[in-house]
Amino acid sequence: MATELIDRFGRVHTDLRISVTDRCNFRCEYCMPEEGMEWLDRSAVLTFEEIERVARVLVERCGVESIRLTGGEPTVRARLPLLVQKLAALGVDLSMTTNAATLVTLAEPLRTAGLKRINISLDSLDRERFHQLTKRDQLDAVLDGIDAAVAAGFDPVKVNAVLMRGINDDEIVPFLQMGRDRGVIVRFIEFMPLDAQGDWSSDRVVGYDEILERAGEVFDFEPIARGTSPAERFAYTDGAGEFGVIASVTEPFCGSCDRIRLTAEGQIRNCLFALDHVDLRAILRGGGTDDDVVAAVAGEVDRKWAGHGIGQVHFLRPSKSMSQLGG
Repeated sequence: MATELIDRFGRVHTDLRISVTDRCNFRCEYCMPEEGMEWLDRSAVLTFEEIERVARVLVERCGVESIRLTGGEPTVRARLPLLVQKLAALGVDLSMTTNAATLVTLAEPLRTAGLKRINISLDSLDRERFHQLTKRDQLDAVLDGIDAAVAAGFDPVKVNAVLMRGINDDEIVPFLQMGRDRGVIVRFIEFMPLDAQGDWSSDRVVGYDEILERAGEVFDFEPIARGTSPAERFAYTDGAGEFGVIASVTEPFCGSCDRIRLTAEGQIRNCLFALDHVDLRAILRGGGTDDDVVAAVAGEVDRKWAGHGIGQVHFLRPSKSMSQLGG
């Protein structure tokens, strides 16, 4: 019997984000501290078979329609194309978020395995700044990875840039030009309080209106109907593609959010900013049935808040950073 994942506000959840690892080959300020990160023991991370089981149950029993693989950095997980093949067999819209550092060698195998779309995280096009942000001198590898994704036939290829005032907010136009030149969709994401250092403050947020103002100084564009996408989309009037803005802080889209998250260690979280979770790993490894999985996930979705409340007096920051939660 089908069980829709509906929260107390009537929102139906059909988008599953799966973090396949908490590890990364970068040390981005936004995601994790440069030192002192405590990695999960290998035995604590869900196996491919466990991930596939949860995904299958939620697709077949709960109407999940799309799955995105995240991390940490998903490409550091060994034999990732095998997991992609398992999940692609479920017939969902299957995508992945990656930093693209190794995508030159992985783009074709992932595409062949059934991955449909790809999002690439890139916060600077300046070599020195990129090195400062990631602690790695791999900007060329990432740019080559973007080109490899396009060549492999991923459509669309999206490049996500988190804008931080005083760090990369002067790169709005260069990013847009890069997207036009390479045939990819650039999306600017407002800086959210999920940085590992805990230094987030509202004055570091480059907001929606400011992004559009700066973009409009150079390019002409018009809005595209949004639908359920978290991004406000804009098409260039000269036909050279589109870009987007994800205004999670200044114009939150919680009212239309349809996402749930499965962390690398098997926690189901009903929001990126959730303070609690349900432990699916214990159910899976304790002999739980598919019915038990459905009941646990449905119960967690039902407890979802109306919104994250960033900037409000009642907002509480989650204990985990972005690298531990997935995007």
